[in-house]
Amino acid sequence: QVQLVESGGGLVQTGGSLRLSCAASGRTKSSHNMGWFRQAPGKEREFVATITWSGSTYYADSVKGRFTISRDNAKNTVYLQMNSLKPEDTAVYYCAADTSPTTVVLTPSGYDYWGQGTQVTVSS
Repeated sequence: QVQLVESGGGLVQTGGSLRLSCAASGRTKSSHNMGWFRQAPGKEREFVATITWSGSTYYADSVKGRFTISRDNAKNTVYLQMNSLKPEDTAVYYCAADTSPTTVVLTPSGYDYWGQGTQVTVSS
């Protein structure tokens, strides 16, 4: 079992920044791929960013150049630095772990464990 706990969400104005954290515990391994997804009201959960066990990163086009995903394996923590936030970034943000990666997966179905989510609200 892997437990994931997100933190760092909140209310910010357009153009502002937030840094989300995802603390992992349990059977965590540096070999897991870790991802961030988000879900806005009435919409499906969508891919935001992922970082592989080797440190390769992938981003949704909508956040590329504004968001940065990183990981600190010593702390079992994954981060999502979000800059130049827009109202359309408003959503609940979820951290997820792919514990048996054979390739890079950019869809929710490829992840085994999920956090409870943290709300990000960007006011216009």
